[in-house]
Amino acid sequence: MDFMIDLRRLRVLRAVAHYGTVTAAARALHFTPSAASQQIRQLARDLDVELLEPRGRGVRLTPAAESLLAHADAIQARWEQAERDLRADHGAPAGPLRVTGFPTAVSVLLAPLAARLGERHPRLSVRITEAGVEQSFDLLFEGAVDLAVVESTPYNPPLGDARFDQRPLLDDPFDLVVPRGHPLAGRERIDLAEAAREAWIAPVPESPCRPHVMSACGAAGFAPDVVHHARDWNATTHLVAHGLGVALVPRLARPAPDLPVSRVRCAGDPHRKLLTCTRGGDHARPAVAAALRELRELAATAVA
Repeated sequence: MDFMIDLRRLRVLRAVAHYGTVTAAARALHFTPSAASQQIRQLARDLDVELLEPRGRGVRLTPAAESLLAHADAIQARWEQAERDLRADHGAPAGPLRVTGFPTAVSVLLAPLAARLGERHPRLSVRITEAGVEQSFDLLFEGAVDLAVVESTPYNPPLGDARFDQRPLLDDPFDLVVPRGHPLAGRERIDLAEAAREAWIAPVPESPCRPHVMSACGAAGFAPDVVHHARDWNATTHLVAHGLGVALVPRLARPAPDLPVSRVRCAGDPHRKLLTCTRGGDHARPAVAAALRELRELAATAVA
């Protein structure tokens, strides 16, 4: 082959694989769909292979494209490492550090993280964006953020995905939250089956926490009678406070202190796992490494 592969075209192919459609990839890259399609077609001509094939109303990657992607991810990782090496500042954390996480992580982990880093590394500027799990991975892929705190879900990229470096941060237990005058209030620990006949408040169906709640109840031998759905843990605990049901709430979620509710620990310690996530190889960058150290310290006491 007597040509150089255009890295911009590889970037478009990677985006199509990540977002699933040419239209979504174009939107993320600020291209028009026709311009993104043209980049893919030109790359296919350069390589003399088919990269996309029709599937229903959309397209899918060919085996040749899947093979190329493994190399494209490696090329992208090496290029980002070259940029980090060129911008290295003698190991001192400096410059902007963009972090993201879901609402509870922002409140309990990322806000104190930003304050600590500001005190210890004055040349580092932390910028926080609240985002859900799926959006956090998109922002990392796009290079819009450097570090994310996410929940572990079955829909996350596999741990072996070279584009991302996902590492355990903490286990966040679920407590049963009941009205203060409830018969279960004040107990040190209960078997969740004791709440089997209660009215329940559960996360909305699209919440990443809903499977944890439903599986915890299933493991205790019952399907909860869900009478209310809430997206926000503060809304959930207010519903409980008004006697409208009971709920499983992560310990990191902090309800208003004056609410008349009680937390009760559950036998078996149902929990969700929180992860830190960076782009592949980025964890060694001084600013990111400093943030990860602080997050581990914060996580050690967060659920106490």
